[in-house]
Amino acid sequence: MKASDLFVRCLEIEGIEYIFGVPGEENADFMMSLEKSEKIRFILTRHEQGAAFMAEIYGRLTGNPAGCLGTLGPGATNLITGVADANMDRAPMLVLTGQGASTRLHKESHQIMDVVSMFEPVTKWAMGVVHEDTIPEIVRKAVRIARTEKPGACLIELPEDIAKNDSSAAPLAPRLFRRPVADDFILNQAFEKLRKAKRPIIIAGNGCIRRRASKQLRRLCEQTGIGAISTFMAKGCVDMDADYCLFTIGLAAKDVGDCGLAAADLIITLGYDMVEYHPRLWNPDGDKDIIHADFLPAEIDAHYHPETELIGDLAHTLEQLVQRVDEAGGLSWDTSQQAGIRRDMIAEITAYRDDLTAGSIRPQKVLWDVREAMGPHDILLSDVGAHKMWIARYYQCHEPNTCLIPNGFCSMGFALPGVIAANLVHPDRKVLAICGDAGFLMNVQEMETARRLDADIVVMVWEDNAYGLIAWKQEGEFGRHTDLAFGNPDWMKLADAFGWHGHYVENSADLAASLRQALDEKGPSLVVVPIDYRENMLLTERLGNIVCPI
Repeated sequence: MKASDLFVRCLEIEGIEYIFGVPGEENADFMMSLEKSEKIRFILTRHEQGAAFMAEIYGRLTGNPAGCLGTLGPGATNLITGVADANMDRAPMLVLTGQGASTRLHKESHQIMDVVSMFEPVTKWAMGVVHEDTIPEIVRKAVRIARTEKPGACLIELPEDIAKNDSSAAPLAPRLFRRPVADDFILNQAFEKLRKAKRPIIIAGNGCIRRRASKQLRRLCEQTGIGAISTFMAKGCVDMDADYCLFTIGLAAKDVGDCGLAAADLIITLGYDMVEYHPRLWNPDGDKDIIHADFLPAEIDAHYHPETELIGDLAHTLEQLVQRVDEAGGLSWDTSQQAGIRRDMIAEITAYRDDLTAGSIRPQKVLWDVREAMGPHDILLSDVGAHKMWIARYYQCHEPNTCLIPNGFCSMGFALPGVIAANLVHPDRKVLAICGDAGFLMNVQEMETARRLDADIVVMVWEDNAYGLIAWKQEGEFGRHTDLAFGNPDWMKLADAFGWHGHYVENSADLAASLRQALDEKGPSLVVVPIDYRENMLLTERLGNIVCPI
C-alpha cells in the first residue's frame, strides 16, 4: 500500500471525521489519498489559522480530534497560533503537515525549517515520519495522546518522498483503557476535610465540562448545597438556574463570586487549570485550605499548594464523594452567603434587560437579548477582546460546552472559524459567534468558507473601531490609553460581497427581533452592533466598590 494511502486508512480507523486545511505541493500525495476516503471529509479553508481553530472547536465539542492540515514552511507556521490555542485550552487535535523530501532536510533548501521542533512547545507530542512502515504506530500514538486527559494537540509531519513509498505495514486498531482513579485513602481524607468545613465552596474548571464530570458535579452540589463557581471555560457545568450555581469568576478584579472564595474555609477545585484564573487573585496570602481534584497533579505555585490531591478520573472522584456524603447522612454546611452571592449576581445580570438606547447599545443589554434568543443547548462562541469579559460575566449557561471561550492562549480571530465547525458538529442547534471588530477581521476570509459550506451560523460583531480591551486595560492602569483606533469596512457591503445576510442594529429596542431573524435565516448572517464601551470603566469602578454579602 502506498504510504499516503496507509496514513489515510489509519486516520479512518481512528474515527477521524474531518480534516480542515490548505494543501500544498509537499502534501499532494496525502491529498490524493484523502480524496478517495469515504469516511473523512476535507474542508478547504482560506487560511491555515482558520483550519486550526475549526479543528479546535470540533475537538472541544466532541472530545475527539479532528485534523488541521498545512504544507511545510509558511503553511506550518500559519497553523501554530490555532494549535497553541487548542493545546492550552485542552482540545484534542491532530496537526498534519507536509515536509520536503528527507534527502534535503539536512541542508539549506526551499521552505525547509524544523517544523517538529517549532511545534514541540505547543503540542503534547510532535513527530516526523522517517520511515513509511512506522505510520500506523505514529498515528495510533498521536491519537491516543491527543485524547488522553488532559487532551491536547499532536503533530505528525510527513515528508513528500516518504508519502510516495510503498509500505507493507497495516493500521493498528484502537484499544481503549480505563483511566486511573483516586486512591480510597485520600478520598476518605478529602471527605473528612469536607465534613469538618463550615463554609466550603467549589471552583469548577475546564475539566468539569466533560459530560460525565458535569453530571457528577451536579449530583454533589444537589446532595450538599455547596455552591459552584465556574471559570470562563467551565460555564454550564452546573445549570445557571440551580440554587448552587454561583456563576463565574476570572475577570482579574474582585467580583461578587470572589466574596465566596474569600469567606470559604475550604476550596475544592475540580478540573481547574491555573491559566483559567490564577490563584494569586483568589488566594493572595497562599493560606487557603484547598482540595485539588483533577486528572493530573497540581501545578506548583506559591499561591496554590494543596495538602490534599485527588488524582484520577474526575467523574469517578466526584461520584465517590457523593457516595460518602450519602453514607454519612445529615451533613450540612453554611450556605447563607452563597445565597447572597447568587442574589447579587442575578441583580447584575438582569439590571439592563429593558435598557433603551439609540446609536450604541450597552453590552449588558446585548447579552440579555442573546441569552433570551438562545436555547439551552444552543452554542455561543466568544472571540477575544473586551466583549469576552462581558460574556464571561453576563452570559450564563444551562449545559456544558454551550459557551466556548478561549482562556489559556487567548487568541483573537478564534470565533468566526470556530462557529463554522460548531455548525458542522451540531447542525440542529443555533450557533452564534460574538466578535470584536478587530478579532473578526483577523480571519474575515473565512466568510467565504462559511458561504461555500452554506453554514447556518450567525456572527455578531461589536463595533467600537478600536482595540477596546487594550484601551480598557491601559486606562485602568494609567488613566489613559494610547492610540488604538482603526477604520472598518461598510459592514453591509462586506456581508453582501460574501453572500451573507446582513443586519446593522443601532437601537437596543430593535436588537432582539433582528437577532432572532438572523438566527432563523438559512445560511450565514452578520449582525453588527455599535457597542457602548463607556461601560467598561463603569464596570471597573463598580467592581472596585463591591460590598460582599454576609
